[in-house]
Amino acid sequence: MSGGTTEAYIVDALRTPIGKKNGALAAEHPIDLGAHVIRESIRRTGLDPSVVDDVIFGCVDAIGGQAGNIARLAWLAAGYPEAVPGVTVDRQCGSSQQAVHFGVQAIKSGTADVVVTGGVQNMSRIPISSAMTVGREFGFDTPTSGSEGWTQRYGDEEVSQFRGAEMIAEKWGLSREELERWALRSHERAAAAIAEGRFEREIAPYGDVRVDQGPRETSLEKMASLQPLVEGGRLTAAVASQISDGASAVTLASAEAVERYGLTPRARVHHISARGDDPLLMLTAPIPATRYALEKTGMSIDDIDLVEINEAFAPVVLAWIDELGVDPGKVNVNGGAIALGHPLGATGTKLMTTLLHELERTGGRWGLQTICEGGGTANVTILERV
Repeated sequence: MSGGTTEAYIVDALRTPIGKKNGALAAEHPIDLGAHVIRESIRRTGLDPSVVDDVIFGCVDAIGGQAGNIARLAWLAAGYPEAVPGVTVDRQCGSSQQAVHFGVQAIKSGTADVVVTGGVQNMSRIPISSAMTVGREFGFDTPTSGSEGWTQRYGDEEVSQFRGAEMIAEKWGLSREELERWALRSHERAAAAIAEGRFEREIAPYGDVRVDQGPRETSLEKMASLQPLVEGGRLTAAVASQISDGASAVTLASAEAVERYGLTPRARVHHISARGDDPLLMLTAPIPATRYALEKTGMSIDDIDLVEINEAFAPVVLAWIDELGVDPGKVNVNGGAIALGHPLGATGTKLMTTLLHELERTGGRWGLQTICEGGGTANVTILERV
């Protein structure tokens, strides 16, 4: 292992195409989806798999085919050495972004030189909140139900991402039309990116599946006809992220490993952090998390060339843009999760893959990524293209 503090570099980033609910990837085992991106990353970098120090993957609802430490199982299913360990992370929607952060910390501490990070989720076979559904069999209606400490602090109010998104729309005065305009922009940008082939370098085709399935032709008129998710609310399915299947991987290496193995560094991980906010609003943490990251680095939001912020719901992005004073023209320039999908545990490294490739395509230097997460937390990563 390398000694002392070192830089952590991204030497590869890729993803599967993202399948829609019950779509082209629905029948695939999550382990095999994870194995696919691991195998492709090892092939693309030319690394000897035996030099990998750890495999860190994000996954939410780790039950059934996603249980049993899927990071380890996917590595073994890829056919690689049993001596290499693996660990699975659950920071909700930011799980694989956190996997990158743990990998970076290992490299910077000198305890690892090469770490394969990533994430996987098959939401068609294992629906969102499946772990909570199983929990009901053991007397837990929600993770917090019956907790005296939680009730004393937050009462017995409903904790729901849908309610949180509605509260954000109300607090920031976002109209339904504003939300739907952002959603339409997401689809239009995604469709343009696909038509121009912007995703081709970052996608590792899965069999015959080569293109993201989420983007669709829509209009403000179609969106206006949908019923709200919450009675009397402003949100509809049109302004929410899509249920999706997929996997993604980001391979990290120390400066020493880059030199030793002849790797090509593509980005330096400049900053990693995570912060929290109100767990009832739940989805606002990207705002304080971004402010914290900028303060820690001495950077301004104007220094950032491109942003990837997960479109869990349109109000999450619009409130963040408003609070940070960000130019919308550099946010999710190839569309976001409303159009392209949100395969939970895979989304963090999926967004990082897209961010890196778009920085390379446009010649930008700095990229910032943030994701809202269950429990009211958010990760922020700042990359410097090299």
